Amino acid sequence: MNRPPFETGHVMSWPRRPLTMPHVLLAALLVASSTATAQTPVPDGGTPAAAPQESAPAEAPPPAPAAPASNDGAVSREELEQRLEATRQELREDIRAQTATQAVANNSDWQEEWTEEKRKLELFTLDGYLRVRPTLFYKFDLGKFAPPSGTPSGRQFWTRSPRTSAERTQAGANMRFRLDPSFNVSEDVRVKVQVDALDNILLGSNPDSAYSGDGRNTFTLFSENQTPSNSAVNAFKDSIHVRRAYGEVTTPVGILRFGRMGSHWGVGMLRNDGNCLDCDYGDTVDRIQFVTEPFAGWYITPMIDFNAEGLSTERANSLGEPVDLTQSDDSHSLVLAIARRDTEQQQRAKLDNNQGVLNYGLYFTYRTQRYATLTETGTPFEDVSPGTGANPPAFVPRGGTLYVPDLWFKYAEKKFRIEAEIAAQLGSIDGRALTANDPTAQSLRIAQFGGVLQTEFHVIENKLHLGVELGFASGDKAPGFGNYPGRTGSGTGGNTTAGDVEGRQYSCDTGGCGDNAIRNFRFNRDYRVDLILWRSILNGVTDAFYVKPGLKYSIAEGFDVFGSVIYSQAFYAESTPSSVSRGLGLEADIGARYITEDGFLAGIDYGILFPLSGLKDLGNTGQDLSTAHAVRGTLAIKF
Repeated sequence: MNRPPFETGHVMSWPRRPLTMPHVLLAALLVASSTATAQTPVPDGGTPAAAPQESAPAEAPPPAPAAPASNDGAVSREELEQRLEATRQELREDIRAQTATQAVANNSDWQEEWTEEKRKLELFTLDGYLRVRPTLFYKFDLGKFAPPSGTPSGRQFWTRSPRTSAERTQAGANMRFRLDPSFNVSEDVRVKVQVDALDNILLGSNPDSAYSGDGRNTFTLFSENQTPSNSAVNAFKDSIHVRRAYGEVTTPVGILRFGRMGSHWGVGMLRNDGNCLDCDYGDTVDRIQFVTEPFAGWYITPMIDFNAEGLSTERANSLGEPVDLTQSDDSHSLVLAIARRDTEQQQRAKLDNNQGVLNYGLYFTYRTQRYATLTETGTPFEDVSPGTGANPPAFVPRGGTLYVPDLWFKYAEKKFRIEAEIAAQLGSIDGRALTANDPTAQSLRIAQFGGVLQTEFHVIENKLHLGVELGFASGDKAPGFGNYPGRTGSGTGGNTTAGDVEGRQYSCDTGGCGDNAIRNFRFNRDYRVDLILWRSILNGVTDAFYVKPGLKYSIAEGFDVFGSVIYSQAFYAESTPSSVSRGLGLEADIGARYITEDGFLAGIDYGILFPLSGLKDLGNTGQDLSTAHAVRGTLAIKF
């Protein structure tokens, strides 16, 4: 590639060009005016005398006054020097323009290559992190007896050791390498991607003896190498996952985004993008959205979400463009977000100036689905090759409608912060059929409510912080918590009965529905409340409320210690495994974090759960539950 003409260290001979008439005139004027500066005009048209030689200040005679300009066109020396400088500048600019034009003409491919190289170097950004998390869980089964073989999944409490129930400790370490690149095509057009490599891979889970095929190692005892994860070969998932990819275009009236992207709102109670360092899940949506700011600080964002497309030709035409075979089984959402919000820089500026920060907004979702497909009745179209016969899939009327309002509020001053989010999911399902044997005319009602209130007080600025958090998620008297309604209950037809931990929150059979309402609100699983009960054992707050006082103390810059106590209780005793008591647990968590300016983070957390009588087995009120312990470590590098 040709170098730019003014690059450091590059010697270049300029091509000779003939002087044009303007150049000759300018040069003549320059010579004439230069000669004029060597003489001093004499009043009354006298002969100019030679300029006096410079001498010592003590011997120098006083200077003669400057002669005024005469009417015959004579000018002063200062005026001549000004004209001379203007002429020189004009000549320099003309020569510079001519030589630059000639350089570009002789290097026609340089500009394109240089621009492309500059784009590659300056218009690509890369963020992400690498984390490793050692964990140790002790007595997470709470000392309960192991369920007998064949127990429905809704009755099971915690995954135990498959070798012996006497093993009460489960320990290991997992890792994730996340990349968040941004390809900035221009200042206004960019493509953003999120890629996870070795996502939550358990360290040591891919020894080379597992399905290696070369027979080098028969016993894992001799394994000294980890092979890349390959789904359905030596692991349950691949080494690399492309989670998100979307385009972003800045226009004069707003920002357009389209593709597969994260979704987050408020404190993350309901919609959480999972971008925190300790997150494991994250909401990813297929969406088209437009963000506009009609007034300063006010944002209006209409969105269209593609939640489920149903039957398509994706498998049959795996190398071509897939086709959505019917729109009747689609589930789409119309979303509108309206918010009054300050940027992070604006918030910091207001707080530094002892001003209050008031932000709030509404996130409203309207979702529908007319029909659903029951693949149990035949081979769906996407499972067959083109041109072959297959039993058509059965469609059942779903008639689902969902309204989801979500309100968020935040007020902060230099000494305290209060933030709240409250949401509801309201709607109906006209046909609840999941299998070919289910009636198609039985309907369900949806009425769920949940909320979080966070308070934080800065007792000692930049040192001691105290806070209290309250949270609730609605429920009802249906057995089980309902975080996993797809699990099979111990009752007839998969319904839950007293003593179940999980399962559906309605009760229907071929004769009708004894309970046709779904009332349990579910927190997002990436909304962290504690270390043991809600995070690990029950996997999300639902059908309960909790109270969480806590504190944080900064020992030094970047080094914090913190702790909290969480009391949790179910709204209805019938929802708990005991079916007679509402108390769930009292948990105490403490931890420490060390963060450096260059992105390194190290942390340790310890939690202890004192289970309450609501977690006892059905009919075993005298059961002694064991105290559970958890140790979680974090080593990470953010970039």
